[in-house]
Amino acid sequence: MSLKERIERDLKEAMKQGDAARKRALRTLMTAISRAERAGSTLRELSDEEIIAIIAKEAKQREESIEAYEKGGRQDLVAEERAELEVLRSYLPRQLTREEIEARAREVIAQVGARSPKDMGKVMKVLMAEMRGRADGRVVNQIVRELLANPR
Repeated sequence: MSLKERIERDLKEAMKQGDAARKRALRTLMTAISRAERAGSTLRELSDEEIIAIIAKEAKQREESIEAYEKGGRQDLVAEERAELEVLRSYLPRQLTREEIEARAREVIAQVGARSPKDMGKVMKVLMAEMRGRADGRVVNQIVRELLANPR
């Protein structure tokens, strides 16, 4: 069963059970997937990897909304966004720990021969290609920046 089929099945189940947060999150996700499938000149089926990228983007939007709502004192909206975020995260691969990201970053830095923060782009290109959906780009960026600023 493809990831899209699983999401569709789970949406139907959420509708039957009356799970408002799950239903809202999955409907929004299905809309984003449909929009991506229709982008361009021809309709096409997305791969699971492409769908994971969409889910990660949707999750990131929820995280940013939570931050904004917390600053605005809107705890009711924070709770809604958190519930949707948990639903979205259930479809993402296990997130890498800071230690795992740092270990792989060290390997890539050695592999591409990076010596200074000027080489950040080379390192990030390789790392983000393999960590997309499994690590927050801001965290990866911060770790690489620290490692290149303080080489050991």
